Amino acid sequence: MATTDAATNYVEHPYLSPSFIERRLYQIQLAGTARNDHTLVCLPTGLGKTTVSLLVTAERFDDVGGKSLLLAPTKPLVNQHADFYREALSIPDEDIVVFTGEVRPDERSELWKSSKVIIATPQVVENDIVGGRIDLGPVTHVTFDECHRATGDYAYNYIAERYHADADDPLVTGMSASPGGDKESILEVCENLGLHEVEVMTEEDSDVSTYTHDTEVEWVRVQLPDEIIEIRDALNEVISDRLERLKDLGVINTTRPDVSQKDLNKVRGQLQKLIDNDQSEGYQGMSAHAEVMKLRRAVELAETQSVESLRRYFERQRNSARSSGASKASQRMVSEPKVQEAMRKAVQYEGRHPKFQKVRTYVAETLGLNDGERIIVFTESRDTAETLTDFFNDELGSQLTARRFVGQGDKDGSDGMTQKEQQETLDKFRAGEFEVLVSTSVAEEGLDVPEVDLVLFYEPVPTAVRSIQRKGRTGRQAQGQVVVLLAEDTRDEAYFWISKRREDEMEEELRKLKGVAKEVEEELDDSQQTLGSFGGDGDGGGKTSEVGHGLQEFETGAAGDTDDAEDGAGDGGSEPDGVVATARKRDNSDAVEIVADQRELDANIARDLSAREGVDVRLETLAVGDYVLSDRVAVERKSVSDFLDTLVGSDRSMFEQVGDMNRHYARPVVIIEGDGLYEERNVHPNAIRGAVSSLAVDFGASVLRTEDEADTTDLLEVIATREQEVAQREVSVHGDKHAKTLAEQQEYVVASIADIGPVTARALLSEFETVQAVMTASKDDLMETEGVGEITADRIREVVSNEYDP
Repeated sequence: MATTDAATNYVEHPYLSPSFIERRLYQIQLAGTARNDHTLVCLPTGLGKTTVSLLVTAERFDDVGGKSLLLAPTKPLVNQHADFYREALSIPDEDIVVFTGEVRPDERSELWKSSKVIIATPQVVENDIVGGRIDLGPVTHVTFDECHRATGDYAYNYIAERYHADADDPLVTGMSASPGGDKESILEVCENLGLHEVEVMTEEDSDVSTYTHDTEVEWVRVQLPDEIIEIRDALNEVISDRLERLKDLGVINTTRPDVSQKDLNKVRGQLQKLIDNDQSEGYQGMSAHAEVMKLRRAVELAETQSVESLRRYFERQRNSARSSGASKASQRMVSEPKVQEAMRKAVQYEGRHPKFQKVRTYVAETLGLNDGERIIVFTESRDTAETLTDFFNDELGSQLTARRFVGQGDKDGSDGMTQKEQQETLDKFRAGEFEVLVSTSVAEEGLDVPEVDLVLFYEPVPTAVRSIQRKGRTGRQAQGQVVVLLAEDTRDEAYFWISKRREDEMEEELRKLKGVAKEVEEELDDSQQTLGSFGGDGDGGGKTSEVGHGLQEFETGAAGDTDDAEDGAGDGGSEPDGVVATARKRDNSDAVEIVADQRELDANIARDLSAREGVDVRLETLAVGDYVLSDRVAVERKSVSDFLDTLVGSDRSMFEQVGDMNRHYARPVVIIEGDGLYEERNVHPNAIRGAVSSLAVDFGASVLRTEDEADTTDLLEVIATREQEVAQREVSVHGDKHAKTLAEQQEYVVASIADIGPVTARALLSEFETVQAVMTASKDDLMETEGVGEITADRIREVVSNEYDP
């Protein structure tokens, strides 16, 4: 293990920069446990969880070599870790690389092979594993930062599963200041990541308390002015009216506007049952429910945020109601007289929410009277973040400078910040170039925000994890202060009690967890033989083996008639229009290849396929199809809901997609996944049968049904194996059709004219008999053909007769 230099009190190690890591006993103890087994490390924010992981990585390099992978949920956090690792490790900086969606997939593949430490967002690594671009075999240490995210379908879970299965000598460290609100949540994180040990240190531990200071938490109540109360009351009257309609339907028993969200969720479930039973009352109730949800958001903005935020919200709702395809709920809401009255009052109100004055007071006291240097103001609303920043700079500009810090992209009509802008803002805040950082939740988790004198919550946060993360921004090197503002008799009050209760529960749970760590570890030993035991005998391998043997005995039949965001971090760099792909068995490989559209990663199919023996998955941005299984087979996958949406809505994209497949592939396949094709929606069965028939007869597609994602996964593997092993076909990037019949070739040529499609092509050939006759026909003659109107005829003549001008 690492040694310490008594004179300088630094940790010395062959893989650590000299005199860089301060010797802290609690960090060394945690690293000592984590180097020996898969460990969850729980440590308060700001006390060096990343240093613990770094010490483990250095030990693994010294003991067994290999690579280290550190995963963090956001790009700014990834870059922060990379800067720290380059300073702290005594290896060349170029051996430490960053993987985000901004790095092209082919570059990542090469960097993976040459680097020693990879620091990445999980979505990018998940994509690279699924696409077979990286090999986890030589990775000897994986760190999951902010590991409390390892629930549901989050990418951490898949990466952990594959790492335990594929690595030659795996070791996992999970890090979080707040792993969960109860014992079950913490156990779930451990099970999902394959963790066996739990190490918890709180600020009560003597080794830790040396490095922390008291943080004073002050809850400050504010009263709403009469003007805002009048706006709220007008909106609440409409909410009560809509709830009365729902009460008449028998789905709720109250008209109180402060009805809980939990009860409203139950109402939605009951309305869905009415819709499923083909009762029109369900649709009426769902529209009223949508109005209630929109109005509650307006009330929340008025009560807890600012009238400016409410005005922006109303403006967006008006614009939405005017747009094509606007919902009746939006249109009814903005035309409601009492809502219009509330809108007018919001526009006429010239004052500010009383929270603004409180914020101003605390900021002035901290920076002026108390000689503070830095403040963070947290708010849930991006609109409020912008309004507060303008407020500070306009009214206190001579005394301080404020900057906003928000996430990327657009949200609710507000511009986001690029990664570069985020990094520049944090650098300037650290350097003291401005005093007040106004941030949304993006600065909560793990970012190396400098020590601040005041953390001000513009509103309470109704989750313990986020509350703890925010408070951790102060009290690290000196005594800090936390102020939480709440508007009396509003949702703030409810969130205050929810947050306080959950935070107390989490702190108590961590104390209990610390006291019964061995008991928890025993539970993990009993229940969690899953991730540690993945190997060649899993389901995937067995299924592939059965498929391989069984398919060899099948007759090939028609096979002899030969004729594919992180923060939205996809594969970054792919062309938006995508490629027309083919799949083939790779040289020196017994595996079949399946090309998957990377936009299909929302489903688990590509991930499950990539984990199977005998299957290679290649990710592409596919222009045609969702999956490509050979040079002639492409698959469009639709859930039952998506399929029915194309019948009841104006979106006809499915038929266009299948038409595209027909033009590029000899054997297009449509998979309809799920149960209730004839029961899920109020669609006549004959309409559904007609659509299926059209896909088969007019578009030449095979329509197959599957029960669920697992069934679809098995079917894709079977078809790919049959194509590439039994029929010995390739999966081609160009999707060329080989040895078409003469009729197929003629249809293909005519269908490609101005993208008129296979149905019109067959009609034209039936009418004119030859391709040449179609090409030379006049507009009027073309219009004599069934299904060819003036627009189509003009398009054909334009393509055929105009000079070529590249």
